[in-house]
Amino acid sequence: MLNALRQKEKQIAVIGLGYVGLPIALEFAKQFRVVGFDNNPERVTMLQRSEDPSRQLQSDAFAGADIVFTDNPDDLKQAHFFVVAVPTPVDDYKVPDLKPLQRASETIGRALKPGDYVIYESTVYPGCTEDDCLPLLEQYSGLSLGNDFKLGYSPERINPGDKARTLPDILKVVSGNDTEAAQTIADVYGCIIRAGIYTAPTIKVAEAAKVIENVQRDLNISLMNELAIIFDKMGIDTQEVIKAASTKWNFLPFTPGLVGGHCIGVDPYYLLYKARQLGYDPQVINSGRRINDGMPAFVATKLVQMLLHRDKNPAQTKVLVMGLTFKENIADIRNSKVADLVRELTKYAINVHVVDPHASPNEVAHEYSMTLLDKPSSQYDAVIVAVGHDVYRTLDVSYFKSLMNEPPILLDLKGLYTIRKSDEIEYWRL
Repeated sequence: MLNALRQKEKQIAVIGLGYVGLPIALEFAKQFRVVGFDNNPERVTMLQRSEDPSRQLQSDAFAGADIVFTDNPDDLKQAHFFVVAVPTPVDDYKVPDLKPLQRASETIGRALKPGDYVIYESTVYPGCTEDDCLPLLEQYSGLSLGNDFKLGYSPERINPGDKARTLPDILKVVSGNDTEAAQTIADVYGCIIRAGIYTAPTIKVAEAAKVIENVQRDLNISLMNELAIIFDKMGIDTQEVIKAASTKWNFLPFTPGLVGGHCIGVDPYYLLYKARQLGYDPQVINSGRRINDGMPAFVATKLVQMLLHRDKNPAQTKVLVMGLTFKENIADIRNSKVADLVRELTKYAINVHVVDPHASPNEVAHEYSMTLLDKPSSQYDAVIVAVGHDVYRTLDVSYFKSLMNEPPILLDLKGLYTIRKSDEIEYWRL
């Protein structure tokens, strides 16, 4: 397989061209022929113009890439090494939504040929690749695993917004349905990954390794969020506590915050779902999710208390929320907990304005039925800095005071600022 790919006698296909799939496709296309497939025609059109819809990659990232972007499933029949990088969200009831993964498996099944490889990168629960995806590949291809084609799983480790740890610089975990498959998959990925390859013994181990990466981060942040709630009741600054505790060599300086996005805020539900299927109800994981999901309500309640303390009727106030994306310096608004915070504020009849220099107003309107302003107005009763965008880090007290009525109230959810009592602004941070 590798030699045929190198000679460009065979092609790689990447299915799903979002934050994960596009960097993989372009990196492969530096050495191999690639078909980049996405079922969103508008996205494909932008990619054909060397424009990244996610606004993570510049146009020069497309230069010299041997890649064809398409939304036509028939074009996948030219490929022999399929990489699946579609979203794996949860529904309104926090149940894994496998529909994108199932559709991708059906589409690949129709294009699958003897000798082909299929590798999944989407984050799932252990067993999903073999129990949920494989049957669809076999059903729609009429082929059988082992005899006709190979299967693998290689968890994505893309970190949106991270310019230092790019795809080639992050060690890649791979796995296959047998030793030959695992070795071939390792060899192909090894052509683009400088950091090295780790071969997991089974597909399930690789799936489990990926999902617990984010479960661990979720639990660590939930601990800090719970501590922040406790310390707030004590009148203690959590950031100062973390700074003091960090002087010990083995303290891990996690920080509190809103946990959204398509990884940390979603992946634990995949493991919870699978565990419950097996008759076990996880206590620690579920508790961490409950705490993190409750943080928007905690922040909203804190603001209302501060407004009332300053004799401001919440129903007669106007509040500015700065930042809506799920993390700093990216355009991704999926599963934004800031959107949940805005909803919590509106329950108190607060008039909320939202700005974000990175988010798309059209996407915000479509996803959350919210209006994203081009810029703040004035006469706010409070400002909440919810996302640590670089453009927000340089703002000073005078800027915030210029936006607000007296007495000004600033909530800093990312701990970006150091405000003194002499600054004459009521300041609170997680």
